[in-house]
Amino acid sequence: QVQLVESGGGLVQAGGSLKLSCTASQLTAHTYAMGWFRRATGKERTFVATVDWSGDSTVYADSVKGRFTISRDTDKKTVYLQMNSLKPEDTARYYCAVGARMRVTPEDYAYWGQGTQVTVSS
Repeated sequence: QVQLVESGGGLVQAGGSLKLSCTASQLTAHTYAMGWFRRATGKERTFVATVDWSGDSTVYADSVKGRFTISRDTDKKTVYLQMNSLKPEDTARYYCAVGARMRVTPEDYAYWGQGTQVTVSS
């Protein structure tokens, strides 16, 4: 069973930075995409960013473009999300996911972590 474990969340002031990490275990596929989604309280889960298996291709939600950077270490089966210039509206639980290809819809990802909370104070 594939397991994803996120870390790096926390409380930060607006304008600050956080770096999330997510490591996959029991993952035997050699080519797969990894993505980040988030869910704010009372809202649906939304796409944040995704990266292809090589790490060369990325896609971002408009709301985080220019502030967040997704990257991955294929050997470590780890994906990162560097979040800069954080805003209160970025407050959410952040989830990483693994899927066959880069997609922006959660339904296209087969495996999910438990999430890590990010809270941005104003």
